[in-house]
Amino acid sequence: MTVMPPKKVQIWKRDKWNMIRAEVRGREIEVVEISDLWGEDSHIFNSRAELMNWVEQRFAPDRFDGTEEERAEIVAQFRAL
Repeated sequence: MTVMPPKKVQIWKRDKWNMIRAEVRGREIEVVEISDLWGEDSHIFNSRAELMNWVEQRFAPDRFDGTEEERAEIVAQFRAL
């Protein structure tokens, strides 16, 4: 039985201190948000549906602090996982 290594994806990066990255380990997906304002925040999801529900809430157009193009790119990166 071969074990697949985790798939690591950089979702968004502004600079060394502001980024979002994801690690897919089979069904489990870990998302890490790193910010110069609040530090590091980690979220673990057990399904893609659970992840996308969080993405739609976290990156809702009325809550996102950035351009619509930047928000759309982040959401697209999560959908591609």
